[in-house]
Amino acid sequence: MPAIGFLGAGHLAGYLLRGFLRAGVPAGDMTVSRRGMGPELAARHGVNLAADNQRLADGCDVLFLAVRPAQAVAALEDVRLRSDQIVVSVCAGVPLGRLAAAAGPATVVRAMPVSAVAIGTGALPLYPDEPRARALLARLGPVLGLASETDFETATATAALYGWVHDLIAVTAGWLTERGLDPATARMLAARTFAAAAGMVEDEPETPVGDLVARLTTPGGITALGLGILADRGVPKSLAAALDAVDAKLRGKSPD
Repeated sequence: MPAIGFLGAGHLAGYLLRGFLRAGVPAGDMTVSRRGMGPELAARHGVNLAADNQRLADGCDVLFLAVRPAQAVAALEDVRLRSDQIVVSVCAGVPLGRLAAAAGPATVVRAMPVSAVAIGTGALPLYPDEPRARALLARLGPVLGLASETDFETATATAALYGWVHDLIAVTAGWLTERGLDPATARMLAARTFAAAAGMVEDEPETPVGDLVARLTTPGGITALGLGILADRGVPKSLAAALDAVDAKLRGKSPD
């Protein structure tokens, strides 16, 4: 098992730590930066706490770069890396070329995990599809190796969608609670409904999702009623516009 370091110790680093521990990676094989939430994460999970960032870099084989995107290049420039090391950047919107220039001889890849890596679910976009990085990330969930950085940026937009789905679950649970369900039941029902839909889509990979929707949409039925209202109020177009705006931000462009 490679020694894993986390340069940047915020919430995403915490989710990654939880995921690796859940997958059986020994706590002693992981080290976190002393800055930010590092001391808290080390105490909570029993992982190592680095004396400083250079010692963190010196002691790891794989370095997860988990700082804020604006700090990513400077954080890499602040440490000396070796040619046998891999840097896995989870900083949205920071191009591979800039990261590689700052990382010196180390190999750099980009990945975009979401908080669900803590429980072993959620796909992980990866570019480039480096075998050692893929093998490590596969402990956290399905890895989707992408052919280009353009494809990677497109896939990264789903990290924002992941947050929006949480909000949709909250709205649905709130609606159910307002109509008399107890909050725990409402929360479970809303969450399981979204999870069930995702499970069916995954279970029939050869079936177009539109066909799955059509099966559920009986003319004059409640699904058709709701879809019609959502379409009339521009929800599908609004979702596409939100994804377009995220995509533009990731590519350093101004949203239209």
